[in-house]
Amino acid sequence: MPAMIPKERVRTALRRGMPDRVPVFVTLKGSLARKMARELGYEFKPAAASILENRLSHHEMLTALGNDAVGVGYCYPSDAPVTRRSDGTFSDEWGFIYREVANDWGVNLEIVGRPLADISSARELTRYRFPRVDAPGRWDMAREMIARFGSHYAIIGMVELTVFEYAWNLIGLEKFVIDLSYGADYVEPLLDQVMHFNIEVARTLIGLGADVILTGDDFGTQGGMLVSPRLWRRYFKDRMRQVFDACRQANPEVILAYHSCGSIAPIIPELIEIGLQALNPIQPKAKDMEPASLKAQYGDRLAFFGGVDIQEVVPFGTVENVREEVRRRIYELGYDGGYLLAPAHDIQPEAPTANVLAIFDAVREYGQYPLPEVAQWQN
Repeated sequence: MPAMIPKERVRTALRRGMPDRVPVFVTLKGSLARKMARELGYEFKPAAASILENRLSHHEMLTALGNDAVGVGYCYPSDAPVTRRSDGTFSDEWGFIYREVANDWGVNLEIVGRPLADISSARELTRYRFPRVDAPGRWDMAREMIARFGSHYAIIGMVELTVFEYAWNLIGLEKFVIDLSYGADYVEPLLDQVMHFNIEVARTLIGLGADVILTGDDFGTQGGMLVSPRLWRRYFKDRMRQVFDACRQANPEVILAYHSCGSIAPIIPELIEIGLQALNPIQPKAKDMEPASLKAQYGDRLAFFGGVDIQEVVPFGTVENVREEVRRRIYELGYDGGYLLAPAHDIQPEAPTANVLAIFDAVREYGQYPLPEVAQWQN
């Protein structure tokens, strides 16, 4: 098969086709990227400040190593940057308060204050002002990345935290889930505002040139769903349908992907029903998310995006363990096409540089189409 450029390779795979080889998209936590850049001789240059910074950064290094796609998204605007407060904490345009927390791999920002933590009614919600999608500087970095990479690499527009996660983050998970269960009157107006904000984010990214829109909310835990399928159907299913419909209205050719960590097996058929084309991140150790089983059940309707274990293999395994993990996922999820290989989340700081490089090496070795028949590689 003739070699494809990365953009064509990703588009073909996520439309359930068979490209020249399995494409790959690796993302890294910032402290790991800093270490790798130093070891490999690349400039360390994270993206402009964004809540999804890990997904939007280090493209020069990662495309040079073998990534076929580049993530873009919105950043904090120039007129409302993250600012340090007098007590040493930080605040942002949403009203979150952060503090710096040091660990063995660097310093992270942890949310310690939420703007709607005490909300009890829809009337109180009317006093909260959502940020503007078109705020000055919001899209400068996305435009720059698309101009630099968009003709050759697939552009993945990041619209994660699409409905559920931004809503609960504004309030706090425990309170929000309780209020969701009891049907507090502010819940649906809040979900609608978050949804409409992210519809405008998605439309902007599509207008800028995104090939793929990655939506998503983490509804899964290791052993099951964080909220019941019944509550998901009541509050989230139709809102995600509206997001997907708006994206297709903006560009019928855009590919719709959805991210949820953990086990979300009960709602996968309904995500397909409302328009999902590619499921991410396929956390292989979560209950009922075994990659080969998902491919057998849904491979005729769904592409897969992810699958490489970062809970055990990539951070703590050997290079050969990583290579075998990648080989297995390629053969399980990539047969007959329809697979974009990726870690099941941003690779965490514990991972050795050699293990990250092994992902790219194994894709080059094992990912060329046509792949072996299942019986050949299992024996």
